[in-house]
Amino acid sequence: MSEPNPGLIWDTMTAHLRGAALKAGIDLGLFNALGDGPATSAELAGRAGVPERGMRILCDYLVINGLIAKAGDRYEHTPTSAMFLDSRSPASMAPTLPFLMNNKIMTAFRGLTETIRQGHTSLEEPLAGEEVAEWVLFARSMQPMMAAAAEFIADKVLREGTPAKVLDVAASHGLFGFAVARRAPDCEIVALDFPSVLDVTSENARAAGISITLLPGSAFTTDLGAGYDAVLVTNLFHHFSVEDNVALMKRFHAALRPGGQMMVLEMVPNADRISPPAAASFSMMMLGNTPSGDAYTMAEYEQMLDAAGFGARELMDVPMSPQQLIVATR
Repeated sequence: MSEPNPGLIWDTMTAHLRGAALKAGIDLGLFNALGDGPATSAELAGRAGVPERGMRILCDYLVINGLIAKAGDRYEHTPTSAMFLDSRSPASMAPTLPFLMNNKIMTAFRGLTETIRQGHTSLEEPLAGEEVAEWVLFARSMQPMMAAAAEFIADKVLREGTPAKVLDVAASHGLFGFAVARRAPDCEIVALDFPSVLDVTSENARAAGISITLLPGSAFTTDLGAGYDAVLVTNLFHHFSVEDNVALMKRFHAALRPGGQMMVLEMVPNADRISPPAAASFSMMMLGNTPSGDAYTMAEYEQMLDAAGFGARELMDVPMSPQQLIVATR
C-alpha cells in the first residue's frame, strides 16, 4: 500500500492547465522560436509580440512539465519538443491540436457527469459517423499522427502480393490509401467518406500526385462494390456499438475477394482495460464524444470478426504509435 498522495489529487484537478499551456505555446509560435536556438523569455515575448510576464510564466510552466528545458535564464528545446512540437519537424504533432482540442470535444467533457448519468454523450451532435464539420477538421489536421501507421499498414497490404483494388474506409486525409498507391501505382484506391471530407482527400491526392476513385457516402449505406484485395478500416470501429460494428464488418467482408484482408487500425487495450495506458484510456474519449463507442479488447474484436464471418486474424503493435493493427482474412 502506498502512502496517501494529495499531490496526485492536486495534479489531476489542475490537469487542464497542461493542455491550455501547450495550446498557448503552439498558438504563440513558442516551439518554432525555440527551434532557432535558446532564448530568454523577453526575447521569446518579443518574437511573439506579447508582454514578457506571461511568456515567462508559460515557459517556466512548460519546463516544470518536461516539455521544454531551461538553463540559466534561457529556454531551449528538449528532444521531445524539437521533434513533436516545432512545426518544421516532419514528425510535428502541433497541427493535430485544432482537432484534439476543438470546441465540441472540450464541451463534451465539461458535460461528462451528465453523459454518465444518461448513458450516452451529452453532445447534441456527437462525433460518431454522421457528416459533421469536425470530420473536415480531422482530415486537415491529423495527418502527422497517422503517417507512420499508414506506411506500416501499406507494407502489410503488399506482403500478400501487389493489390489491384483497395477500399480506404473513412479515408479522411487519404494517407492510408496514398501509402498503398505509392507502392502499387497500378492499384485502384477507392476512397470512401462523406462528400465534404472527400474534398480534402482530393486536395491531398492532387498534391501527392496520386489518382484515387471517390466514393461519397456513409460506410453503413453506400454501395461499396466488390472484389477488393484489402479494405482499410482506420479509426472507425471505436465510434460504434458492437452490433453496429458487426454490421459494418459484414459489409466489408462482402466487399473483399476470397482471401482478401481487412486492415483494422485501432486502440486495442488489454483484457484488464487499464493497460497499455494510451489504448485503455481511449475509452474515455469515446464515452464523452459518442453515443455508444468504446476502445474494444482483442477478445471483443475476435467475437465481432467471428460474427461477421472472418477467418484468420492477427494482432500487431504499430511502430511509433500507441495503436494496434488487426489483420483479418476473408
